[in-house]
Amino acid sequence: MNKKKSIFNDQRVIAALVAIALIIVYMIFSKEFRKYSSILSMLDFSYYTLLMAFGVTFPLITAGVDLSIGTGMVCYALVGGTLIRNNNVPVAVAMLVCILMGCAVGLLNGVLVGVMGLAPFIATLSTCMITRGIGSMCNATPWPTLKQPGGWFHSIFKLTFGQGRGATKFPIGFILVIIIMFVMEFILFHTKFGRYTLAIGSNKEATRLSGINVKFYHVMVYVVCGFFAGLAAIAYAAVVPTVQPGTGAGLELDAIGGVFVGGVYATGGYGSIIGSFIGTMVIVLLKTGLPYIGLQANWQQIITGAVLIIAVLIDIMKKKRIQ
Repeated sequence: MNKKKSIFNDQRVIAALVAIALIIVYMIFSKEFRKYSSILSMLDFSYYTLLMAFGVTFPLITAGVDLSIGTGMVCYALVGGTLIRNNNVPVAVAMLVCILMGCAVGLLNGVLVGVMGLAPFIATLSTCMITRGIGSMCNATPWPTLKQPGGWFHSIFKLTFGQGRGATKFPIGFILVIIIMFVMEFILFHTKFGRYTLAIGSNKEATRLSGINVKFYHVMVYVVCGFFAGLAAIAYAAVVPTVQPGTGAGLELDAIGGVFVGGVYATGGYGSIIGSFIGTMVIVLLKTGLPYIGLQANWQQIITGAVLIIAVLIDIMKKKRIQ
């Protein structure tokens, strides 16, 4: 009995059960959802949200946040696409630019929060506005398609076997995301960087007094988050036909909401990458699956918001039980 209780006290288990329940409901009530092409489409639009979620898990564990990842992701994709289209820059170089820009914005966020002591909400809201402004300076930009020169980067996320109507597409991007998830889970719980991240979230002052360079690791948390926003920009460019300027605001909420659903403490000090993956998949299923059963966008937002409230309430109840 105690073993059963301990299992269901893990919010990741609850989130996984919710995800399974959603899949079952969709498959029962929608023939369209059962199609392989529908599953592929859902997975395509999960990659960039999952990558953002992996990155933002680290600031959230330190009781911070990064609101710039959504507009930043679109900004980096726009800049990369502009370099390819207007300056004939190789796709590989444009991908590297996306990652470097993400790291640079993450470094700025880290300095503002970890060194200068700005509130994470204010600091990252400012960089959110900056990245949105930079992105708005670019024109709507499609990256090369799979059949165009440089379109090879699409094969990172989807392999196509065969030709014509008999062609089969395999979501290799999902396997890549799973690998990244396990690597980052190991980093979080089995490396100095991960342990110090958890320590900062649990008690920043005690961590500083123990001789740890809190400012350095606090900065690095946001650099890691920016790095994943850069990776997300590449995934976003791979699945969106044309990257539009002035967009991206609100996309960060899917990732942040998914991390909370996956069990990160709202006050910091605990979280897991596996939990972030499961929680974000719940958000993705709500966002992409509800239309299959006839619910419109307003209901998607209402239900997603309700799920997030429930996840935070579960977190609060668990803490009260511990105390």
